[in-house]
Amino acid sequence: MTHALRLGVSLVAAFALVTGAIAAEEHSAPRAPAPRVPVHPPEPHAGPSGYQRVTEPNGWNARPATVDRATYQHNYQAARKYSIGAYHRPAGWVSRHWGYGDRLPRAYWGAQYIIGDYWLFALEVPPAGYEWVRVGDDALLIDVNTGEVLQAEYGVFA
Repeated sequence: MTHALRLGVSLVAAFALVTGAIAAEEHSAPRAPAPRVPVHPPEPHAGPSGYQRVTEPNGWNARPATVDRATYQHNYQAARKYSIGAYHRPAGWVSRHWGYGDRLPRAYWGAQYIIGDYWLFALEVPPAGYEWVRVGDDALLIDVNTGEVLQAEYGVFA
């Protein structure tokens, strides 16, 4: 038997084995997993006792209509740090320290970075047209039309 003929016979045999295995698999009935019985069934939970849910302070959404820029233009060090989870900067961007007067690129103030509950982090009510955003450990008050930083609170987040 020649080498080419032996190779051909081997390939035909291999093909027959593979197609036979696939055909046998298609005809076997699928098995459903055995139902899992929980060791400890769930119980109703009334929630924590003595806990007061944090509510928005009065005037939290009464944003000043006008902006006295000189009042806001400061870079403060936060008096307290808050731990709220990891910060993930926009893909392709590097870490940088921002201050008032800088223009924050649009990627840094997408919806996932806006701090809507700013009162929980001791941040002031933003004026109309401005929002607080998280950038790393800092909170920046920015103009939502231009990205200009009006105020910075360094080290708000741990």
